Amino acid sequence: MNLPNSNHFDELAYFNIKAIQNQDPLCADAILSLLPELNRNADIPELTRILRQLTIRVSETPIQTAEAALAAMRDLGIVAGSLKRHGIEPISAVPELEVPLLVLGDYTRMIPRDTVHHYTSWNPTGERRRTYTDDEQERWLQDAVVRVFPNLSASLAISETLSEMDPRDARFAPMVGMLGDASRAMIEAIDSVTSRVSPIFFAQEMRPYFEEFTVNGVSYLGPAAAQAPLWLVDLCVWASDRNEPEYNRFLVESVHYSLPSWRDFYARHACKASLVTKVASLLEQQTGEPDEAAIQSAGSLADLLYLLKVFRGRHIGIARRAYAPEVRLYEQGSGGAPVALLKQILDLTRENEKLMQVRPRSHQHQGALRPASANSAASQPQARETYA
Repeated sequence: MNLPNSNHFDELAYFNIKAIQNQDPLCADAILSLLPELNRNADIPELTRILRQLTIRVSETPIQTAEAALAAMRDLGIVAGSLKRHGIEPISAVPELEVPLLVLGDYTRMIPRDTVHHYTSWNPTGERRRTYTDDEQERWLQDAVVRVFPNLSASLAISETLSEMDPRDARFAPMVGMLGDASRAMIEAIDSVTSRVSPIFFAQEMRPYFEEFTVNGVSYLGPAAAQAPLWLVDLCVWASDRNEPEYNRFLVESVHYSLPSWRDFYARHACKASLVTKVASLLEQQTGEPDEAAIQSAGSLADLLYLLKVFRGRHIGIARRAYAPEVRLYEQGSGGAPVALLKQILDLTRENEKLMQVRPRSHQHQGALRPASANSAASQPQARETYA
């Protein structure tokens, strides 16, 4: 395989979404349009033949850009994931695939298989989109994840600034509000999934395509939505030093599936004092007249944690329905987290929210944060139960 010098890999390539989507380095558009039918028929021989054909192409094709390398991994990965869905280890079926996966992974500085980025944001739109099935619910799942990534990227940039800022700084509370605005995209995305994608479809049709497979003796999870790093926001806000071992292990394992810059973010913040800890310390030190800036910062964090609690509650509601005994095919989610861990994260978020509730929220904040529409998913009784 002919790749450019990795020393000149452009870190901005990961965010050059359109350029990656436009790439078809393995001339796979026509072949991959057949995937839904082949998966429906569990046509293992044809899936194996296609994977071998694409492996030959990637071995013989000069990959000229970082964007082309990411697209090549995308296209190999979705066929390999299809084979695994039908019980076949891709490397066992096509041993010559292992070296290209390792080379592409090393060059792009990511794991040696496809991730949620390859499957969603870097996936072409329209007729060229790569999907496992021909059910529109799969496309809705992909679209929901695509919509949140820009906001998550913004959230990490804001979190980076907040971590270096004194909570008494007048800019701190408004900036936490900006983080809340970015986090709302997660709630909107999960509402979209709840209204459009049935738990049975996800649990029985989609979940099997996100199974792990082995490369060079290491098992790698499939392109799970859990790889979208809301947990990095948790890290800065409270989880760096107010965590429990189970969620901490999940963070350590999940970070491997992130972009290199996000892995660097984790490394910088894993041992720093969280925003909640900084503000709680200030509040404990106060004597005499309260520091209004610190109180405003605590209130803004309480509002943010309320939003995160809403998201976590809706997530656990979906997970409980998808992994109910009468529905599920697997004990754990596609990102490796059992429902019990989601409940722990929700409880921890709730505890940190209560710690920051040192003043009544303003009517303005409440109106902005709480569901306003009687038709919203949150206004339905069963949705409220998931986060109340």
